[in-house]
Amino acid sequence: MNSRITLQPAYVLHRRAFQNTSFLVDFFTLDFGLVRAVAKGARRERSQSRALLQLFQPLLVSVSGKGDVKTLTSIESNVSAMQLKGERLFSGLYINELLCRLLQNQEEHAGLYQSYREALVALQGTARLEPLLRRFEMRLLEELGYAINLDRDCETDMPIVAERVYRFIPDQGFKACIMLSGSALGPSEFRGTDLIALREMDLTDEQAVLAAKRLLRLALASHLEGKPLNSRSLFSVSV
Repeated sequence: MNSRITLQPAYVLHRRAFQNTSFLVDFFTLDFGLVRAVAKGARRERSQSRALLQLFQPLLVSVSGKGDVKTLTSIESNVSAMQLKGERLFSGLYINELLCRLLQNQEEHAGLYQSYREALVALQGTARLEPLLRRFEMRLLEELGYAINLDRDCETDMPIVAERVYRFIPDQGFKACIMLSGSALGPSEFRGTDLIALREMDLTDEQAVLAAKRLLRLALASHLEGKPLNSRSLFSVSV
């Protein structure tokens, strides 16, 4: 059945050359989530849509067609693209790649769309990158049904406390473990104090920052099918 999506708020997550003169574009839309569409003729120099098919630009798009890949029928915007540079640009690319890799085609994620828009606005400003990225990663996992419970031990249902060490089990949660005095933490082990810091988004201590990054990498890796994220190769500070 032919379906139409009309004047849908959207952002371009990714675009790539398609055939001789077109782009294949991944849009993140308000009401339909990830939508993949062919922008026919958009690579031509005189194409009106070419200049609009930019990352981080608020758009209104219309698409139609059968199957998972639609055809872009109209695109408009009266707002300039958000200007991101340096690490903030790489952070935006990282967020975009996460969405492309983890969202299912044409599943509504209106709350996540709002979180994405807020993250882009924050990236334009002076907000610290670590809390911004960790907050978005946690929001994404929650939206996909894989929220991380930073409140309680998944085995005993006891509150997570600062004095204990916990082992993270993807898609299950944290289980308290016994650590010998002076022992180093294993790759999936975390201090309770760092988990509490992440829960409260109090990422000022460097050890808490590193622990939060390590935890979210573990949580996301179980859903990325073992394939590395290309955007992580661009820089190593925040993602």
